[in-house]
Amino acid sequence: MMKVELSIVIPMYNEELNLDSLFERLLRVISQLDSTYEIICINDGSKDNTLERLVQYHHQYPEIKIINLSRNFGKEIALSAGIDYATGDAVIPIDADLQDPPELIGLLLDKWREGYDVVYATRSSRQGETWLKRFTAKGFYQTLSKLSFISIPSNTGDFRLLDRRVVEALKKMPERTRFMKGLFAWVGFKQTAIFFERHPRNGGKTTWNYWRLWNLAIEGITSFSSVPLKIWSYLGLLISCFSFIYASFLIIRTLILGIDVPGYASIIVAILFLGGIQLISLGIIGEYLSRVYEEVKQRPLYLVRDYYGLTPPFSRDRGE
Repeated sequence: MMKVELSIVIPMYNEELNLDSLFERLLRVISQLDSTYEIICINDGSKDNTLERLVQYHHQYPEIKIINLSRNFGKEIALSAGIDYATGDAVIPIDADLQDPPELIGLLLDKWREGYDVVYATRSSRQGETWLKRFTAKGFYQTLSKLSFISIPSNTGDFRLLDRRVVEALKKMPERTRFMKGLFAWVGFKQTAIFFERHPRNGGKTTWNYWRLWNLAIEGITSFSSVPLKIWSYLGLLISCFSFIYASFLIIRTLILGIDVPGYASIIVAILFLGGIQLISLGIIGEYLSRVYEEVKQRPLYLVRDYYGLTPPFSRDRGE
């Protein structure tokens, strides 16, 4: 097999409307790079004609290879599958909606040839997004940077270049609940950034609603920080100290002024406050416990139904 220098990895879910524009721009850019390449498309259980269109492109361009997952596993898992099967010396994950401009691939390669192992693309602006989404995204990255022991670049998605050494390191990580932006930062190596203006989605409708973004934020925080667990230990200690001080005050007041009938409202407020604190703490512990539960089952990370242009492996640690 011909050695491949560049692997482009593209997770896809219901991206039928974007395929023509995507491959037109992507193939035009890559053809000017004078580099051997492959394009690995992961069909993550699409419900439209994404797979059929991908197969047509594969027959026309053998460099386009397809991994058809058995169902929808989510973008993080689909991206992991593509990275598993990529064979290039440099691997570039990119979104199919063209919000990650393929024209930056040459600049990513230039930085890589300067000696960097990871070159990530940071958004200097986020066009086509509401102020609420920009505000919540900024809040998420600020919160994550304060809670996590790993420095995760803000306003940076999955669009980046990964050296082969970084790819091999990522393939050794067996966790089932995956926050890829955190894993890209966790591996370390020599990293640098380039900046670009993010344009609106080319076509179709995004599936990343606020509920999915919220779950992704929870995934990132629980995967790379244990601070939420520690907070409740300190909060419990603080409440206990206040309770001891207040109890001492009541005892002293009773000894001096005699017995006083406590107020009904203050008791209800205290009960509701402490009950809410307990429920929140149990919920956070449950989030971590659910992730432990997912890990100990040791199910495959993903299952592949069909391959196009790829040789099925005899055995894999995370796939079939």
